[in-house]
Amino acid sequence: LIENPLVQTKEVEKEEKFNPVTPSGYKLLLSEIHSVVKICSRCEVDPELLSLLNVPVKDPQDFYSLGDIVANGQSLDGRIINVLAAVKSVGEPKYFTTSDRRRGHRCEVRLFDETQSSFPMICWDNESIQHAQSWMPRETVIFAADVKINFDKFRNAMVATVISKTIITPNPDTPEANVLLNFIRESAEMLALDDEIGDQFREPINLQAIAEVYTVEQLKMKVLQNEGKPEPFYGVIFAYISMLNIDSETAKIIRNRCARCRYVVNETTNECSFCSGSSSSSDTPAFPSFDLLIDLTDHTGTLPSCKLSDTVAEESLGCTVQEFLALTEAQKTALKWQLLLERSKIYFKAENNLSASLHVLRVGELLQIMFTEAVRS
Repeated sequence: LIENPLVQTKEVEKEEKFNPVTPSGYKLLLSEIHSVVKICSRCEVDPELLSLLNVPVKDPQDFYSLGDIVANGQSLDGRIINVLAAVKSVGEPKYFTTSDRRRGHRCEVRLFDETQSSFPMICWDNESIQHAQSWMPRETVIFAADVKINFDKFRNAMVATVISKTIITPNPDTPEANVLLNFIRESAEMLALDDEIGDQFREPINLQAIAEVYTVEQLKMKVLQNEGKPEPFYGVIFAYISMLNIDSETAKIIRNRCARCRYVVNETTNECSFCSGSSSSSDTPAFPSFDLLIDLTDHTGTLPSCKLSDTVAEESLGCTVQEFLALTEAQKTALKWQLLLERSKIYFKAENNLSASLHVLRVGELLQIMFTEAVRS
């Protein structure tokens, strides 16, 4: 409810360059002294007004599919367009400090539709980041009006960005959105296969609950103390990535995973041993995924051969497997040196599956990295 706004004629060309486009020729100006804005509960609002929350501000047929964006490529660089897509995943907000000591944050949302399995959209402002946290992966469809499309040289791919003009309508009430929603529901079995099995790469662990911090030396001692205990333990280590061979042979760092359980498939038979007993295992496709071994180093020592895999590796590298494969050798080397020797906060899961005599020498092999973030000094 807005009380005492000032109604003015809108200067379209001037004001809509940076502000959201609206069909009205007027605008409301609010004064801190005279105007009041009240947020009403749903029971206080006319149902007809609530239904407008699901109506896009642009023509619902005026949008690009994700496949169209990829196909058009750099010809769309810098363009502002509308996008209709489903939400595949919503990343956690990541905080950073710029060189001039200004604090900022970003959140990456992965979108998909019938034409493209994954496409990044970046949110930079508080409102869009908070809005994104309410979206349900593989359930929410969004109509994003006026997002900016850019060619990201680092990823060597197109990326969408939420800007000041952008208005996002969740679950729009349009025929086109309903078609996409039906696609999600009909494909739900395949889309959710990796969630149906207790997947070691995507366990629902609350990172905020992991508070125990270790040095390399303390982690080695912890492994020895936990000898014989079947339960894994979790922790945080502040360390540098001291070995990251992403510019070596592709076959050594990218392996096929089963789309049902996300386990690495047998390279010879191209079958998943975990799902081999399933009647539909032969129909389950495999997909390429990162499978990296990295060394972590701090002031007390080094952990060799720590596992950085699947989506965690994509988030750490800042690119998908497809985007990585499109990089030149020089770009891969540049990416490697961008990440090497950068101090990071690393959340890990440690399994106890090696004999005591080998624990200290091979403790890195016990670690599954769950999340990494750069630490700015």
